[in-house]
Amino acid sequence: MARISVVGTGYVGLVTGACFADLGNQVACIDIDAAKVALLQQGGLPIYEPQLEEVVRRNLDAGRLSFTTDYAVGLEGAEFVFIAVNTPSGPEGEADMGQAQAAATAIADHLTGPAIIVNKSTMPIGAGDWVANILDKRVRPGVTFAVVSNPEFLREGSAVADFMQPDRVVLGSNDRAAAERVAALYRAPLKCAVMVTDIRTAEMIKYASNAFLAAKISFINEIAAICERLGADVRQVAQGMGYDRRIGAAFLDAGVGYGGSCFPKDVRALEHMASVHGSHPQLLRTVMDINRDQKRVVLQKLRQVLGTLQDRTIGLLGLAFKPNTDDLRDAPALEIIHLLCHEGASVRAYDPAAMDKARALLPEVTFGRDAYETAQGCDALLVITEWNEFKQLDLRRLRRALAFPLLVDGRNIYEPDAMTRLGFIYCGIGRGQPVWSPVEYLAHETARTLAPIS
Repeated sequence: MARISVVGTGYVGLVTGACFADLGNQVACIDIDAAKVALLQQGGLPIYEPQLEEVVRRNLDAGRLSFTTDYAVGLEGAEFVFIAVNTPSGPEGEADMGQAQAAATAIADHLTGPAIIVNKSTMPIGAGDWVANILDKRVRPGVTFAVVSNPEFLREGSAVADFMQPDRVVLGSNDRAAAERVAALYRAPLKCAVMVTDIRTAEMIKYASNAFLAAKISFINEIAAICERLGADVRQVAQGMGYDRRIGAAFLDAGVGYGGSCFPKDVRALEHMASVHGSHPQLLRTVMDINRDQKRVVLQKLRQVLGTLQDRTIGLLGLAFKPNTDDLRDAPALEIIHLLCHEGASVRAYDPAAMDKARALLPEVTFGRDAYETAQGCDALLVITEWNEFKQLDLRRLRRALAFPLLVDGRNIYEPDAMTRLGFIYCGIGRGQPVWSPVEYLAHETARTLAPIS
């Protein structure tokens, strides 16, 4: 059993601390937010993440997991100290290291014995040396330490499973023995592949991985735009591409673009690092451009059918940036709502998990209790997050709720032909189907031989 401290109780820190405790270690989580710590001490969670509440409660009850705002208490006897604080984007896309600096400084001031400091937060290349320099200047005489980079690859919505069944664990350090000690925390209980590199290579692996996945999303969205003009269906194109083992099917889902806490800020940060060090990151810039433009595609589809958005009522299904999370950071829905309101539309919205957080951010939005109430009387409905709940909706009931049957499927979860038969004006992303005007739709409805929806 190891004694582990985790600084920060966001998605990464809380999952890391709870899962290490579940592996039998003694874990103390430290956070400066007293209200959050009080909630966690009672077994409550400040975030929505499947399976996590069960893991936290189990290990609180077993006495293996604790939460505190006191660094002296949280670091007492720690062999390993994981830094898992937020590193948001700065004004120029650089990683804002303010929270990381505060954490490293507090660790240095309160560390009383030898420990390995593990950078779990996504930090710029060279951050390992930077953290070591902070500690070297501040730790009390006789206290020894080593710094190891251990980038996280947890996906929100499946973070617990990703921690317990990782594709790989990446570690980087200038102290091989320290890296091997961290490797032992993972290797034996999880029986996973562990890769040990120098510290800057480990830091780069994280950025390169996220940038590549973001590039796959932007690539298929560009292909979707071409499919629309040439009459092809991007879902079948992606399926055909994905059978090729060199390509793979993952992240070839055309839609409204990526969001969340990792891809947007990590691609921006890597572009910033590359440019200030004399590189010319053309691909990264294009990835960001395509992703930005993709959020505007849904508005273009709305205008194509409705003409103007002024005084229209538009419903949104999904606010979180992906299913199985309540995270709204860089969520495509937020920008889409901003654009809709800017053009004079009224917005209604529903999300299975993110409503409480959304209310504080979106005072101009009316929130429905479910998808059907949200759709009631709307001139159009947008699907922004591919929650399973939306895949199982009673589409006839949904159609009846709408004042005008326009549905823009920003995640391609429905089949165009089936939606058309149900009486929708259906607009997917890159599906290659024609988009009707209201006049064309009325002519189609008049000529339809299928039984009308009742």
